[in-house]
This record gives sequence, structure tokens and C-alpha cells, in this order.
Amino acid sequence: MKRILFVQSKAPHGGLQGQEGLDAVLMGSAFAECTVLLLDDGIFQVLSGQDTGALGTKDYAVTYRALSDYGVDRIYCSRDHLEARGLSTGDLLVKVDPLSDDEVKALMAHHDVILNF
Repeated sequence: MKRILFVQSKAPHGGLQGQEGLDAVLMGSAFAECTVLLLDDGIFQVLSGQDTGALGTKDYAVTYRALSDYGVDRIYCSRDHLEARGLSTGDLLVKVDPLSDDEVKALMAHHDVILNF
């Protein structure tokens, strides 16, 4: 079975990339082993307490909680990127495992396909 790594690297509500990436993970999970990696502002995809009312957009972050129902049990982030934004794993909606730069590289090397959103 193919292993696909979905990299979320954009902030959640500045465009459609974040939601499209999440939709792609949900669809891909039916056909492949899928893993999510949050880099840069992609970490904000799973930030708790988002209020999108003033933006007039849907808060899709809670959908990340359903990933385990789709067999996606591995969500990672860059430890450095998390800390650079003044966040900890306790600030996030779902369980995310922080990785060092070397661990991020190893994770990428372990996958057959990498899709960046």
C-alpha cells in the first residue's frame, strides 16, 4: 500500500489550501496509508478556540478530530515551528507529535508520495 504524507503549511483561513488539504487526506485515506505533517503556519490548522464568525467562513478545524475514524492516526508537527509560534501541544485540538528537523526528514523519506497544501 502506498504511503502518502500530507503536509499542511498554510494558515487555515487565508485561502482554500488548508481545507482542500484536509479534504484530500480524508479522500486519500480510503486508498492509502496517510500521515499528516503540520509545518510553518499549518500548525494553526489545529489550534483550539478558533472563531471564524467575523470572517464568514466555516471552522473546519474540528474535522481533524474525525481523522482517526478514517484510519489517519499519525499527525506530526515541527517542534521548532510549534515553539516559534509560542504554542505547545496543549493548545491544539488533536494529539500532535512534535518532531525534530532530523525526524521530519526521516518521516518524509519514509513516504512514497508527499503532497503539500
